Amino acid sequence: MKRKASCSCGALSIEADGPPIKVSVCHCMACQRRTGSSFGVAVFFESEATKEAGASSSYKRLGDSGKSLEFHFCPVCGATVFWKPEFRPGLTAIALGCFDDKRDLEPSQAVYEDQRHSWVLLNFTGAGYRD
Repeated sequence: MKRKASCSCGALSIEADGPPIKVSVCHCMACQRRTGSSFGVAVFFESEATKEAGASSSYKRLGDSGKSLEFHFCPVCGATVFWKPEFRPGLTAIALGCFDDKRDLEPSQAVYEDQRHSWVLLNFTGAGYRD
């Protein structure tokens, strides 16, 4: 199954072929700042199964692991579409909200729950994803 994700204006997109490795909700402060929301949601795919289209700008930061994350966002509308985490070599994370079709992209895990807002309650089973 091929899935397409794109930014708000459509200038930057990425296509993923096959099932995701996992879908992860992140409550860390860096994801809250990056998304402007209460958390971020990453859909991880094998990098070999993804194809990028359009120009992107990037921002690289160090994670708590001491390894970098390189975020790719649209230089026109500013939406973060995908990122490459050094701590997960060979995987590309795609922002859940950027997908055209979000069916069957249920989270299988949540991380940094100690930074989760008390009013955020999530209910997911994670069925069908592998670690």
